[in-house]
Amino acid sequence: MMYIIRVAALLGTLAVGTTAHAQITIGVNVSASGPAASLGIPERNTFALLPKTIAGEEVRWVVLDDGTDTATAVKNARKMVSEDNADVLIAATATPSSVAILEVAAETGTAQIAMAPVPPAGDKARWIFTTPQNFGLMASALATHMAERGVKHLGFIGYADPYGELWLKAMQNAAKPHGIELSAVERYQRNDTSVTGQITKIIAAKPDAVLVAGSGTPAVLPQTTLANFGYKGVIYQTHGIANRDFLRVGGRDVENTLFPVGPILLAEQLPDGHPSKAVALEYTKLYESAHGPKSLSTFGGHAYDAWLLLKSAIPVALKQARPGTPAFRGALRDALEGIKDMPGTHGVYSMSPDDHNGLDGRAAIMATIKNGDWKTLK
Repeated sequence: MMYIIRVAALLGTLAVGTTAHAQITIGVNVSASGPAASLGIPERNTFALLPKTIAGEEVRWVVLDDGTDTATAVKNARKMVSEDNADVLIAATATPSSVAILEVAAETGTAQIAMAPVPPAGDKARWIFTTPQNFGLMASALATHMAERGVKHLGFIGYADPYGELWLKAMQNAAKPHGIELSAVERYQRNDTSVTGQITKIIAAKPDAVLVAGSGTPAVLPQTTLANFGYKGVIYQTHGIANRDFLRVGGRDVENTLFPVGPILLAEQLPDGHPSKAVALEYTKLYESAHGPKSLSTFGGHAYDAWLLLKSAIPVALKQARPGTPAFRGALRDALEGIKDMPGTHGVYSMSPDDHNGLDGRAAIMATIKNGDWKTLK
């Protein structure tokens, strides 16, 4: 009988020891192929560079590619939660996939950090956090600049998906106080090879400027088409263009483009007092040491900021519960919501129950393209 008790006690000790050193599992869904690959590849590359421990606990990174396909993204998320027992999801690269994965996050009580902007999520909003600037913040920076340039009539062409819809609404709201009218609104698909019909309609409206609401290399097509039609007005883009593939594919046609962007892209040009400068330069060194000079992308910065958020939240959650349990997932969600004044590559994050993005005006810098490179507007 005493032997049985001793064995039971030993097994209990081993169980406690195993729990004390439980592994933290982070499920990551990116678009490393398909139309959003120029965004997802630097994200995937970033996760490969990150530490394998946080707060002294071992971290297992499970990174899957959704091919810029929403159904695959949902399948990946379900696998990571049910089979890999993910404690948190960093997902996804594109807005449509991020929105779809939220259903899984809310259903399973797993916090999700999206690397793409998402629309208001109603009762599911408590489970999702975002690292990119929200569209309202960036649209406000655009509208202010447009007003300063005397723009009164704006043409708009954006994706025919939630990304484009969010940008249209944000731009309408930001433009109205400045007396800017959207005189032509057109849509296109991420994988379209021609937008001639849409651009013809926009030019016929004779706008002072055109905003292209796209991302990565698919954002080039409307701009090159405008150039081919001899459009001479100002062309604006969103922060979705901030990677080198956009410059490479667009070439001369994207010179003088105006767009808002996070601090990371222009870190070296920022004043020393900017709170994101040091962390942005730190990430730049990490990424370019592995992938070469000028390989940096702001989208990799979204991934790095997601890690910084977890680096801040996980030690707090560990005081409440152990990884691999529903209690830990809930504690991690609460800890993310409690983050205040955390500098990231894209700005300073201060979360709250009503704001799961937490960025302010310091996250929006107006920039342009000169001689095939990014420059701050003086």
